[in-house]
Amino acid sequence: MSGAVDASAPVARPFEGQIALVTGSSRGIGAATANALAAQGAHVVLTGRDTKALEAVEEAIFEAGGSATIAPVDLVEPDGIARLASAVSQRWGKLDILVINAAVLPELTSVADIDQRVFNKALTTNVLAPQALIANFDPLLRKSADARVIGLTTTVAAAPRAFWGAYGATKAALEVLLACYAQETEKTSKIRVAIVNPGATRTAMRARAYPGEDPATVKPAEDVATRLVALLGEPFATGHRESLNQTR
Repeated sequence: MSGAVDASAPVARPFEGQIALVTGSSRGIGAATANALAAQGAHVVLTGRDTKALEAVEEAIFEAGGSATIAPVDLVEPDGIARLASAVSQRWGKLDILVINAAVLPELTSVADIDQRVFNKALTTNVLAPQALIANFDPLLRKSADARVIGLTTTVAAAPRAFWGAYGATKAALEVLLACYAQETEKTSKIRVAIVNPGATRTAMRARAYPGEDPATVKPAEDVATRLVALLGEPFATGHRESLNQTR
């Protein structure tokens, strides 16, 4: 019997037939995660405000043999998330994977000098929008045979740092929401929730926060995406937390 491998045989893709939604997927960690999920067979719903950037990610996915749908939406827009959930429900009837990645970084300043208008925008994007995503997509997640939710956090959510109060506070709130959701759904659904801190990563947000940093000293977004997709394929327990703080 020959042990030769048939090179023409289709490559197994573990997320074949699954629907994944990645927020903030026009660039950075979101775009890298969307590409990685599509490469593993998922049909990825790409969300963000920049339509042209989303189209570029969609085109890259198509060229690599994957499938995706762009859904331009501003997460802070009233009813935007509800309309998105309705569209996903009508087309696919379920959601298997939700990656909550979109976030804004307010100006780094002392707590006493936080601009209320800017802080409100961060609270809306980083806390209220994720809660709305959970509220609107929970029924669709419950229709999946293996629903997974991953929310991205930051080191300063658990380890406060001077001048990072506004951003850290929003991410700490997000962690609490996700942890509570994990407990609330543990015994009533197949939904599993994980909280991941990507650590220092080569993104536009990182560059704004550390303008003097050499980008080559921190890991690329693709490294984070590789781990997120691997985690999504693992039988992790709901409420799982991990940090990817290694540099490259």
